[in-house]
Amino acid sequence: MIADIEDCYFTRFELAPESFLIPEEFEFTGTPNPLCEIAVAELQNYLQTQTEWQHNFGLLPDGNGKVIGKMFGVLVVMTAKNEIGYLAAFSGKLAGMNTFDRFVPPIFDGLQEAGIVNAGMQELTRINNEIDKLTQLSFIDNHQQIEALKNSRSTHSNQLQLEIFKNYIVINKWGETKSLIAIFREAGYKNPPSGAGECAGPKLLQHAFLNKYKPLALAEFWWGQSPKSNQWKHGEFYPSCKEKCEPILRYMGYGDSA
Repeated sequence: MIADIEDCYFTRFELAPESFLIPEEFEFTGTPNPLCEIAVAELQNYLQTQTEWQHNFGLLPDGNGKVIGKMFGVLVVMTAKNEIGYLAAFSGKLAGMNTFDRFVPPIFDGLQEAGIVNAGMQELTRINNEIDKLTQLSFIDNHQQIEALKNSRSTHSNQLQLEIFKNYIVINKWGETKSLIAIFREAGYKNPPSGAGECAGPKLLQHAFLNKYKPLALAEFWWGQSPKSNQWKHGEFYPSCKEKCEPILRYMGYGDSA
C-alpha cells in the first residue's frame, strides 16, 4: 500500500518485513534480496492489473501500438523514521510519458512543454520540413541548400543533446551534485551515451537521496518482449547496464552495482 506520508512514491510492504531480512549493507547482486523479491512481486501484480495507462509490452495478442518491452526496478529503502518500504521506476518512457504516481520521477523531465527539449524538437521539425520541401522541388538545383540544412540539423541535434545532459543534475549519497556531462567526461567519455540517466537504477537512487532515504537493496527486471538487439527474458532479473549506468552509479557511491 502507498504510505500516508508526503512522498507519494514511497510504498510500504503489505506485511511488515522481518528484521533479519533487512540488509546491513546495500545489496544489488545477481540474486535479489528477499525484500526486493517481495517488492517486485507487488510491482508485477500492479503491472498486470492496472488500468491507468496503456503500454504494449507484447504480452497480449490484442495489444495496440508498437511493442516495447521495458526494464523496471525497485529500491528497498529506510526512511528517517526507520520505516521500510520501496520505490519503483522504469527505464526511459512508459506509454509515451515519464511521470506517473506509481513511479519515481525522472532525473530530468524532458517532456515539459516549456522546456528546452520541446523547443529544440520544434526547431528540428522546422528544419526537416524545409528539407522535405526542397527535396520535392526536383526541377531546381538545390543540392547545396539541402546539404546546408542537413548540416544545420546535425549541429542543432548535437547541441540539443549536450544541453539536455547539462540539465541532468545527479546527486550522490554524500549530498554532492554534478551534471551528467561532467560525470561521463571524468570517466573518460567524450560525451554521455544516448539514454544515459534514464535507467531505473539511477532514477531510484536519485529519489532516495533527495528524500534522505537509506538505500538497502536494488533489483531490476525485464517486462515484456525483448528487442532484437538484446536477449532479455520476460520477468528475469538483470544488473544495471555497464555503458550507461556504471559511471553514474560510481559517482552516486555504488560503482560495483553495474
